[in-house]
Amino acid sequence: MAGHSQFKNIMYRKGAQDAKRAKIFSKHSREITVAAKAGGPDPASNARLRLAIQNARAENMPKDNIERAIKKASGGEADNYEEIRYEGYGPGGVAVIVEALTDNRNRTASTVRSYFTKFGGNLGETGSVSFMFNRVGQIKYKPEAGDAETVLEAAIDAGAEDVQSDESGHLITCAFEDLSEVSANLQERLGEADTVRALWLPQTMAPVDEERAQSMLKLISALEDDDDVQNVYSNFEVSDEVMAKLTAA
Repeated sequence: MAGHSQFKNIMYRKGAQDAKRAKIFSKHSREITVAAKAGGPDPASNARLRLAIQNARAENMPKDNIERAIKKASGGEADNYEEIRYEGYGPGGVAVIVEALTDNRNRTASTVRSYFTKFGGNLGETGSVSFMFNRVGQIKYKPEAGDAETVLEAAIDAGAEDVQSDESGHLITCAFEDLSEVSANLQERLGEADTVRALWLPQTMAPVDEERAQSMLKLISALEDDDDVQNVYSNFEVSDEVMAKLTAA
């Protein structure tokens, strides 16, 4: 019976991983389709599509899935997705930004609001928290791209604003409006990046205790699990001690 139980546990974990993987692919497909519909199906002349494909590849999304998403836009089969940004506060006044691609604004707004309410937060107006963040571009390279000095030199020449290098790789930050140009310049020097994306970077962090951290993690998990939500950003900060407790629970 022990062997049977172990088999069931392994299959359950595998099923959960497969479901998570499918959801990630679905979000990438939606972004690829929207990008292709807005700027055309050729990545060479469509910077947003080029970045969307690059990030999908970084998640090991199959080539067939990528091509299918582009064809869906080209063939006029794609739904009309609308880009919406929601802003609000989580438990303890933590700032949260939610980016969504939706074909039903009312449905998504209602669902996002319900998540905030359920986990002790409240949804605010557009602009209510985004002033606490900087809109930036971020380019990630694996360690194999080169040593810290080589990457730093390439980043400076490319027009980047900051570089952080450690054993996990290189994180290059640039102005949001320069993202396409900087990533193209870096590709010439370092090859294709692991990921290239625009994001909201908090200007200051908001420390939270264990109870609020637990609620925040549940809120973010619920939001990220929603099909319409593409990205979630927050400025909450958790100590290593509290995070160790929460991950061990």
